Amino acid sequence: MLPSIPGFLQTILDSPNMPSRRPRVNANFESNVKGLYIIGDLAGAPVVKLAMAQGNDVAEHIAALPNARGGDSSLYDLIVVGAGAAGLNCALVAQDRGLRVLVLEKGKIANTIEDFPEGKWVYAEPDQTVPKGKLWLDGARKEDLVNRWTRIVRDNRLDVRTSEGVAAVSRRQDGALDVRTAKGVYAARRVVLATGQRGNPRKLGVPGQDRPNVYHRLYSPRHYHGEDILVVGGGNSAVEAALTLSEQNRVTLSYRAGEFSRIFKDNERLLHEAVAAGKIKVVFNSNVKRFDDSTYTLEIDENGRKRAESLPYHHAFVLVGAELPTAFLKSLGIQLENEWTGNPLLSFLLLAAAFLGMWMYGGKTDIAAFDAFRMPGLLLSLAALAGLVTSGARGSRYSWLAFSFFLCYAVYGIKRGYNSEFWPYKGWGYKTLSFLERPWSFWYTVIYSLLMTVFGLHAMRRWGLDRKDRFQIWRYVSLLSFQWIFFFIIPEFLFQYAIKYEWVGAKLAHDPSFAQQAWRSYGLIYAWPLFFHTFLGSPNRVWVVWGVFLTFVIIPLFVLFHGKRYCSWICGCGGLAETFGDRWRHLAPKGKTSIRWERMGTAVLVIAVIVTLMVLTRDTIDAFKHASFYALDWYGLIVDLWLVGLLPVTLYPFLGGKVWCRYWCPLAKLMQLTGALYTRFHVSRFAIRANEKCIACGECSRNCQVGIDVMSFALKQKPIDNLATSCIGCGICVTVCPMDVLSFRAPNPNLIQIANASPEAPSAVKVG
Repeated sequence: MLPSIPGFLQTILDSPNMPSRRPRVNANFESNVKGLYIIGDLAGAPVVKLAMAQGNDVAEHIAALPNARGGDSSLYDLIVVGAGAAGLNCALVAQDRGLRVLVLEKGKIANTIEDFPEGKWVYAEPDQTVPKGKLWLDGARKEDLVNRWTRIVRDNRLDVRTSEGVAAVSRRQDGALDVRTAKGVYAARRVVLATGQRGNPRKLGVPGQDRPNVYHRLYSPRHYHGEDILVVGGGNSAVEAALTLSEQNRVTLSYRAGEFSRIFKDNERLLHEAVAAGKIKVVFNSNVKRFDDSTYTLEIDENGRKRAESLPYHHAFVLVGAELPTAFLKSLGIQLENEWTGNPLLSFLLLAAAFLGMWMYGGKTDIAAFDAFRMPGLLLSLAALAGLVTSGARGSRYSWLAFSFFLCYAVYGIKRGYNSEFWPYKGWGYKTLSFLERPWSFWYTVIYSLLMTVFGLHAMRRWGLDRKDRFQIWRYVSLLSFQWIFFFIIPEFLFQYAIKYEWVGAKLAHDPSFAQQAWRSYGLIYAWPLFFHTFLGSPNRVWVVWGVFLTFVIIPLFVLFHGKRYCSWICGCGGLAETFGDRWRHLAPKGKTSIRWERMGTAVLVIAVIVTLMVLTRDTIDAFKHASFYALDWYGLIVDLWLVGLLPVTLYPFLGGKVWCRYWCPLAKLMQLTGALYTRFHVSRFAIRANEKCIACGECSRNCQVGIDVMSFALKQKPIDNLATSCIGCGICVTVCPMDVLSFRAPNPNLIQIANASPEAPSAVKVG
């Protein structure tokens, strides 16, 4: 049965979600609840050192606020919830800045690290980052680290109240926040939530899961001898626990899937050896159905046939990860990323009113009664847009989607040209936006270039300057340079000068097929079939020769050495996505379904080839004489307008910046197929590779603009290339990795700030 249209659309809107969603916070880690900040693992700090940095930065930000301190003894300046790396460092720095601070912790100080197996080594990665704040951090056994932190808390007389979990946070009438625990209520000007996720282990939801011999962490593996032990899970934690326990026990490892897809390469090797030696029994496609006193029931799927088996056990370790404390966060009023809030019907009605008002204002309704209502129409449209903005500011994402569509529809619908505009702008929109003797298409290019520049400089600072990553700095320099030189200055100015002063030679300067087609200079960089008219519309021979050379010689050679890096270093379409769309890159659709959507690019490429052949042969094949005109018009309308500009830019804030590049661009698909062919024949020089240090933090996958599950490749140390993925070589996954796991196989490795670590380098611990 076909899914409903609303259900299908909601599937698309929900596609950016990672397996574990994060709370929505701003640049200073403040949530949508004013005065409530979120840091640490909940806010994407995957290792101890980075969690400490967040705690330090938030404390410095709060301390710098004009109303950070007060004289009311009943009111704390700051309450920190959670006494881990982020929370303790935040509290210590805030107290050092003169704030009155209270720390509430439901367990013990450094509870996540305290729960690591005994003797576990905690690493101070990334090495090149200097620790921030007042907490000490260096490579150490977990017991030594916890003791050191406890001593720092005591020496600084920090008020930390352990075994006191927070149940609720509410707003008082005076604007302060009440923090409620089982032992009392505390009031504060601001609250920092640093609870992490490890304290919220994922459970199986089966009878008996809370029995005293069923655990959700492994603390002292050496204490178990000669026992029947069940380990449930398929990640590194479960596999490592099974390996450790198998040294002195009989271990069964149950995993619901048919293979281990996200474990380290070394763990996979050690597991195979343990299974071969008879130390571990692995049961794939199995699910625990219940735990009894001394037996558990395991349901096993054998080629579609399910059977239940009762097996003995002394202890069971359910290590299936942790999950976001969603219920707790929602009880505080905190919104999650990509949470679709608001009223879709109201947003649609306001959007319709905005278009209706524009139709009346344009004066092209052909309805006499509307002729006197042009200004009321404008006011109606402005009021509707104000309603969308107001609703969006209050949290409605549907309203922001409607507002984004209105803007992009106007920009691209009017750009079609005079009297070819979309309704309701037909016959007046293009003239209205053309001024200073320049058409709207010129001002569109100006706005496009300025957007790229402003947001490109911001992205350059974010990924390049702040992280001292020369690769990213040069990438954004390249994008902005190509945009201004080849997509603005040359087509809008230099081409005319070249004709006027005969820089191209007298013959070309006086040839109308060349001199009067400045727009074809976009083809200097844009190759067919992205620049679809390279060979269409009676082009001068110069453009045809260059177009063939660019498309079938330069681009394939570029792909050989750099894969699809054209998309992230050169292309103006990709440039807008990498600059203006960068702030939403984490919202790129994820998962197998979104990867299947990439087949649309193959369809567009096939259509582009067919339409091009139809136009080129219409003078020799009678059947194409009329059909080619319709095909060309429809391709221009659907692909060159809706799919290139209107829909992708509308969806930037909701599905990331690479909607066009990933799903519809025929040149991107052509380069991907070419790169896959090179890789298949082992001649490609492009790939991203991984060492053994991945800690499965997910930052690489989260920030991939084209939705690649980079982490799964890194865990297995498989190369990321165009045979297996749609990688565009932007290198953000390399940049964000806190463990220096990923690197390019590049001709000039000096441009890469993050390089491979030595094979002996140990793994770091994920912070909770």
